[in-house]
Amino acid sequence: MRIMGLDYGSKTVGVAVSDPLGLTAQGIEIIRRKAENKQRQTLARIDELIAEYQVESIVLGFPKHMNNDIGDRAEKSLEFQELLKKRTGLEVVMWDERLTTVEANRTLMEAKVRREDRKQYVDQLAAVFILQGYLDFLAHEKQKG
Repeated sequence: MRIMGLDYGSKTVGVAVSDPLGLTAQGIEIIRRKAENKQRQTLARIDELIAEYQVESIVLGFPKHMNNDIGDRAEKSLEFQELLKKRTGLEVVMWDERLTTVEANRTLMEAKVRREDRKQYVDQLAAVFILQGYLDFLAHEKQKG
């Protein structure tokens, strides 16, 4: 059972997938688009990755404000969730992604990745953190129950 994690941004979508056992998340790519409202190619690429990795569900980062409010970016993520559900027919879980980009940047800095090179990895790494957080949650729920 593979799960896909997505970090949805205005011009990029970071993509990660779980291993078949649902234990670990691996970054696979960053989908780039020229404008925020250009979704067709993004959705087509996600379809291809779902087929390639035999994905059964999707976790989409939900960028709430630190005070738990839902802003413009979170609204756009909810709209993208609906597009994904309609297009793929899969369950799309919204997952709190607060500070994942900060954590991704910190990880890249600690790995001594040059500042100008970080941009090409940060969204993919943020998708890994989103998905891994969800996988850890599932594992914890399984242990409890």
